[in-house]
Amino acid sequence: MVGDDLAAMAEELMRFLKEQRLTLVVAESCTAGLMGKVLSDVPGAGAHFHGGFVTYTKAHKARALDVPVDLLRQKGAVCAEVARAMAQGALAHSPAQLSAAITGVAGPEPDPDDNPVGRVCIAVARHDTPTTAFEKNYGDIGRDAVRKSAIADALRALIAAARQVPAGAP
Repeated sequence: MVGDDLAAMAEELMRFLKEQRLTLVVAESCTAGLMGKVLSDVPGAGAHFHGGFVTYTKAHKARALDVPVDLLRQKGAVCAEVARAMAQGALAHSPAQLSAAITGVAGPEPDPDDNPVGRVCIAVARHDTPTTAFEKNYGDIGRDAVRKSAIADALRALIAAARQVPAGAP
């Protein structure tokens, strides 16, 4: 299921993490740990990848990542605000400096909050920059394709974040 394109992007990310001396943690929902697998398949990943949180339910997002219960009630699990909270929670519960979060609906049915299949929200947090989040609508392209697309977009966002040199750095 994991293609060469995702493996190549994960390797590129690990190079940037090494160059910038950064470590990474992930928080996953609809990808159910697949992003962690993609990252951990890179030789030497343990030097920069701390691991991840698989928080498939709202209750687990709240408990493991401190996503506010009121936010989950009001907005549901698939929104930019929840993705941001997941990414920030992963950083708070890890020694990593960089995180990514993915929450969405891989299918085959819409979620209980009526989010359509293929709707995914991704966030990237870094201790020294504002947390960014964005939404993608892949459509009903199949569970595997939604997951792979979400991971590819999250990897691209992480590469961009890892490339950033913090203000004031030499």
